[in-house]
Amino acid sequence: MARKSGAKPANERRPRPGSRVGPRLLDVYRRLYQAYGPQSWWPGETAFEMIVGAILTQSVAWTNVAKTIAALKAADLMSPAALRHCPTDRLAGLLRPCLYFNAKAVKVKAMVDHLARYDDDLERWFDQDVPSLRSELLSIHGVGEETADSIVLYAAGKPSFVIDAYTRRILKRLELAPSVDTYRAYQARFEDELPADVALFNEYHALLVRLGKNVCRTKPRCPACPLLGICPTGQQAAAS
Repeated sequence: MARKSGAKPANERRPRPGSRVGPRLLDVYRRLYQAYGPQSWWPGETAFEMIVGAILTQSVAWTNVAKTIAALKAADLMSPAALRHCPTDRLAGLLRPCLYFNAKAVKVKAMVDHLARYDDDLERWFDQDVPSLRSELLSIHGVGEETADSIVLYAAGKPSFVIDAYTRRILKRLELAPSVDTYRAYQARFEDELPADVALFNEYHALLVRLGKNVCRTKPRCPACPLLGICPTGQQAAAS
């Protein structure tokens, strides 16, 4: 069962007061929402499953992650305690479909070892503000910014916009990219211009991923893009 975002209709969204880029970002969101509808992210039955999925999906397609999570469930290992007591080599074998399975086994182990500090109580762990939770996540072995924000947004249900390669590519082609090419600069582009709304951040990121995977690829399919009417890159390609 996927966690539904609960996003309001696209035409009810408003940028932050005084925002200059916000109206353009919301126009992108509305067009994507109208074209694709709600994406119902993140796939997962529990917050812990979402945490594991966020680690496993690094550099691999979600179809591989889904197979691996099913295998972990079949082995009765989808809990912090079970994974903590599972030998690392056995865990690595179960993670094989996800690539870099030896490294990911160590990362999963580091995560569940950290959870032991909270007696595996996710509600207790998540009961802190976004900067504190994000900082703590980044201190765990194998957790980078994208993984940390995915956990904050989708598992903890707190507003932290997730930036990935799709988002960077799309914003560059829309000429909406920040002047500094860093993760935090891209994140600030959304968080400084849009309301801190979990449902909006959830749905927006999911829609960008869908566009990036299916249309705005390395070699883009501009004629099929719902953003063609506002995309300088796409319009230039169509005119050439």
